[in-house]
Amino acid sequence: MSFRILIVDDDDLVCLSLKKLLAKLGYDVDTCQEGGEAILKTEEFQPDIILLDIYLTTHNGLNILKQFQQKFYHIPVIMITGYSDVKIAVTAIKSGAFDFLLKPIDIDQLQLVINKALEGLQLRAEVEKLHQIIKSDELTKDFFGKSTKIIRLINSVEKLSVSPDTTILLEGESGTGKEVYAKFIHQRSPRKEGPFIQINCSAIPKELAESELFGHEKGAFTGAAQKTKLGKFELANGGTILLDEIGELSLDLQVKLLRVLQERKFYRVGGEKEIAINVRIIAATNRNLEEEVEKGNFRADLFYRLNVARILIPPLRERKEDIPILVLSFLTEFAAKFNKKIRGVDSSAMELLTSYYWKGNVRELRNVIERAVLLIEDDELKDFHLSFLIKNTESQKEDENKFILQIPPKGIAIDVVLKTLIQKTLKISNGNQVKAAKILGLSRSKLRYRMEQLGIEVTKNIK
Repeated sequence: MSFRILIVDDDDLVCLSLKKLLAKLGYDVDTCQEGGEAILKTEEFQPDIILLDIYLTTHNGLNILKQFQQKFYHIPVIMITGYSDVKIAVTAIKSGAFDFLLKPIDIDQLQLVINKALEGLQLRAEVEKLHQIIKSDELTKDFFGKSTKIIRLINSVEKLSVSPDTTILLEGESGTGKEVYAKFIHQRSPRKEGPFIQINCSAIPKELAESELFGHEKGAFTGAAQKTKLGKFELANGGTILLDEIGELSLDLQVKLLRVLQERKFYRVGGEKEIAINVRIIAATNRNLEEEVEKGNFRADLFYRLNVARILIPPLRERKEDIPILVLSFLTEFAAKFNKKIRGVDSSAMELLTSYYWKGNVRELRNVIERAVLLIEDDELKDFHLSFLIKNTESQKEDENKFILQIPPKGIAIDVVLKTLIQKTLKISNGNQVKAAKILGLSRSKLRYRMEQLGIEVTKNIK
C-alpha cells in the first residue's frame, strides 16, 4: 500500500524538492500552494499525512491547522517553517500538530517523523477493528494482541476449541482476561449456538454455592420457599459453563463437582430427581492448583479431571508489544464514554505505560486509562497525567529484585531447597532450560547435571 502525503507550502522549490524526495521513498505525493485551497485539496486527495507550512502568503498555517483539526482530526499534520521560533512550535503542538520541523528539512528526520505518524495511524486502525469486534460481540484473534507469545497461544486455544466436550483449565494471574479466552473458546466451538454461562466461585457465599451451581427445589432450605431455582449447570445445558476462580471452592463442593464431571448428572439441593446435562466445562484460576493439591486445599482427583487441556495465559508485562494498542483502545472507549476529545498519547506517556510492571495486568491498565481520561483536561494523554503511576515505578523495581527464603523451624535439607528453586525457575521459563540457566546464573550443562541429580523432569505449558 502506498501512503499519501499532501504538501501545503507556498514555496515552489520546497514543494518540488519534497515531492521528488518523498516519491523516491515510495509515497504518493501531491502539493498545494494556497492555504485557501488546502481544505478542498485534502477532500480530493484524501492524504494519510499533511505537511503544512506555518507562514503561507495569504493564510496563517496555524489557522489552517485549526480547520484541519475540525474536519480531518484523524490526519496527522506535520508543521514546517523556516523560522526557529520555539513559541510558535509550542503553539503548533498545542493546537494539534503531530510534530514540528525546521527548514531546510533533513530528509532522514522527516522520514522518522512520517514513520512515527504512520505507526499511529496503523494503531488507530487496529483500535477501530477492536471496537467493531466489541460492538459485534464476536471475538477474533486480533482482539488478544499481536505479540508472538499471544499469537502462539491463541492458535493453540483455537485448535482446542474445535472439540465440543474437552475440559479446559485456564491458568493466569488476576486481570489477564481468562473469562475472555473462555468466551473465545465457546464462540469457536460446535456449542457456539448454546448458552455461555459464567460463575465466579470466589464471589458466592459458601452456604449458597451448591444452590448457585446445581439449583434447588422449593422449600429446600430457609429462603427457598418461593420457587424452584435452576442452577448454572442447568442454564448452561447445550452450551459452555465457565467456573471462574475454581480454586476457591470448598472441599465438600469439589466432591460434588467431581461427580458432575464424571457422570454429567446431579441433583438439585433438596431434589430427588437426577438431572442429566450436556455441557462443556472450562475452569479458570489464578492459583497454582498443583501446589493447592500438595497443600490439601484442592482434591487431586478433581484436578486431574480438569487438567485435560491446560492453558497458561501470560501476564501483560511479558507481552509489552500489546500495550500500545490496548492503551489506545481503552483511551477511545473512555473518551467516548466521558464525551472528551482526546487525539492520542504522547511518546513519554506511552513509554511509561509500556515499561510499567502491571501487577493487575489488562484489568489494571484499563482502570488506569479510565482514571486518566476522567481527570484529563488536555487533548492528549501525557506522562504527568499518570503521575500516580510514576510514584509506584521505583517501588515496583525494588520488589522485582527481592528474594525471600523462609526456613521452617525444624530446618530443611539443601537438596529440597535446590530442587524447589530449579522447579520454580523452570516453570517461569516454561521449561526452557537455556532461559532457566540464565535466570539462575548457571551454565546449561550445570543446570542439567543438577536436574538429573535431583530427579527433575521438564513439562511445558501450552503457549
